[in-house]
Parts: sequence; C-alpha cells; structure tokens
Amino acid sequence: MARRPTPPGTPERTGVGHVADLVRHAIPPLHPAGLPFVAAPLAVAVLGGKRKWVRRAGLLAAGACATFFRHPNRVPPNRAGAVVAPADGEIALVDFAAPPAELGLGDQPVPRVSVFLSVLDVHVQRTPVSGVVRTVLHQAGQFRSADLPEASAVNERNTMVLDTPAGQQIIVVQIAGLLARRIVCDAQVGDVLTIGDTYGLIRFGSRVDTYFPAGTELLVEPGQRTVGGETVLAVLGSASANGS
Repeated sequence: MARRPTPPGTPERTGVGHVADLVRHAIPPLHPAGLPFVAAPLAVAVLGGKRKWVRRAGLLAAGACATFFRHPNRVPPNRAGAVVAPADGEIALVDFAAPPAELGLGDQPVPRVSVFLSVLDVHVQRTPVSGVVRTVLHQAGQFRSADLPEASAVNERNTMVLDTPAGQQIIVVQIAGLLARRIVCDAQVGDVLTIGDTYGLIRFGSRVDTYFPAGTELLVEPGQRTVGGETVLAVLGSASANGS
C-alpha cells in the first residue's frame, strides 16, 4: 500500500472530517491477513466479559495482534532506478552471494542486502522496484533464527524474481525464521507491480533478502534501519552498465 500525494486543488476537510483524517493517518490500517488474529481474542473478550481477567487478556492479545499486522501507508521515492527496501527492519548483511539455488541462475555471487525483521517490526513486504513478476517459487526448509547468515540457504523461503522495464532483474526472498512459520505471497507470475506495492507478509519474525544485478553499487550498511517501500538500498544504472 503506497500512499500517493493529494492531487492539487483538493479542498481541505474541516471539522469532524479533518479529525477523522488525522486519526486515520496516525493509526495504521490492518493487513487483511491479521483480521482472524484480532477477531478471535476480541470474541474471547466479549464472551468472557463477566470475568475481568479474561476480558483484559482478550483485549491485550487483540491489541498485540493488531500492532503486529499493521499496514502503514508508504510513499516510494520518485527517483529513477531506485531500489527500495522490501521490508522494515535492520540491515543484517551487505555482501555478495549466489541467488537461491532453486532458481537455477548459477553460483556467481551478486550484490545482496538482508533485512532482519524482529517481532516488533512491520511485517508486510513491499515491491522493491516496478516490474513484471517472472518467477514465484516456494522452497521448503528449516526454521533457524532468521538473523543467522546461513538462514538464506537453509530456511523455508519464498522467492520472487522481477524484470524491470530497463531489462534488469531483481530477486527478493521472504525467509521464515525461528518463530515465523507462515509466508504469504500474493504476487503471481505475470503480475505487473509498482515500486512500494504490498505483495506479501511473514508472520512473527523473519528476514527478507534482495539480490541485485552484478555491478550494482549498494547505498546502505549493516546496522541501518530500513523503512519498507521508502529506504533506498541502491540505484540501478542502465541495463548495459550493470552487465544485464
């Protein structure tokens, strides 16, 4: 979900409408995948309303789930060739690595950025570049802690390959973690996605890797915090300049 600027000439809302807009912008909406997780504890709170501890536990659980499944609006940068972070979190690795083996793209190392998501981070994933979905591939695996370097190779994951309009290829991988046992990817082969679009979700702690064309200069360092859909990880040059 990428928020677009308000068109010029749009009249300003006043009174109750203005207050409603402020509340809506301050409180992030809920990702649809989180609705059952919020509704269930709310139902417990209602049904067990006569018992204070049941009501409080249900409301607390509902609030925690609503926070986890929050889906804030983001505005992608208007910068040619920009590749944005696919997720909120902390950059765990900036290195070179071969693309996931299941893609069959060879073992030549290419630039890679890994973003680690704690349980407190926003857990929706956003499209790092505009392009056409070439591949979506799920790979079964282990559930080691997502902050370990080997998680990229051994953990359960879902890989999406994007072809940009300039002919470059970006690979983004959703990786399950120690607590994350469910990867959601709504993108399908042939979809045309726009930079910053929400395309997936990982539940309860995870990692997202982005692989870039050879020769791409990365603009981030380990330890930096990323804002999904907004933080620029790299700027792609022409397809020929990146060896594509």
